[in-house]
Amino acid sequence: MIIRYFADSFAECLQIYGANATQLKAPIGGRPSLSQVEEALKSKNYKIITITHVDTSTGVLSDIKAVAEVVQRVSPSTLVVVDGVCSVGCEEIDFSSWGLDVVLTASQKALGVPPGLSLLLVSSRAMKVFDERSTPETSYFASWKKWLPIMQAYESRKPMYFATPPVQLIYALNTSLKQILQRPLASRFSDHKKASSMVKDFVEHKLGLRTIPNSREESANGMTAIWIPEGVKLPDLLPKIAAKQVVFAGGLHKEIASKPH
Repeated sequence: MIIRYFADSFAECLQIYGANATQLKAPIGGRPSLSQVEEALKSKNYKIITITHVDTSTGVLSDIKAVAEVVQRVSPSTLVVVDGVCSVGCEEIDFSSWGLDVVLTASQKALGVPPGLSLLLVSSRAMKVFDERSTPETSYFASWKKWLPIMQAYESRKPMYFATPPVQLIYALNTSLKQILQRPLASRFSDHKKASSMVKDFVEHKLGLRTIPNSREESANGMTAIWIPEGVKLPDLLPKIAAKQVVFAGGLHKEIASKPH
């Protein structure tokens, strides 16, 4: 089962590998309710539930802690998998306390590293499910069975080879993580919330524009998605903003990419 808009890609990916994906959707700017999640979990047995923590196309923040609590209460055998590409490093995530099984992310966003690394945090429960699988693996290069021995060898300071890793990116990640961990993570998350509030206050109160999420509670802290003003065309707007040395990304959500509101 899959939650959020970027879940369209997640669903397609899983279906390519033979999974049957059920998607829970909400109107643009919102997120599926916990009652929807509970109802879906009660309808049949799901092996995993995947949640996009921050949907880049709308700036909506999912409450993964609350969703995980529902899963643990209603369907405790279901693995909780979180797409944290746009959240790890800027949104609060408590992997162990919240009972998450997989958090996946990439290097290029809040971690501040050039693109190219795929990063996973995996629970022992998820690893047990992987070890006990009855079907063959469907990936060679991305196989955990290929990479885990390499990682264990590195931890023991022993050389071992499967494929050449992007060494320069790993050094960059090491530098970034050292900088991030120089102070408590709670302070980092608090600073992101303060900066996010400043940006959103400016957008709403000074510019008179609307952000896409329905409420601040449902809004990401690491990014802000804004409706295009009435009468303005995106191809005309972006170059003018860029001329002031401010970088904005164009709309990602295909249904609303060029729609004013």
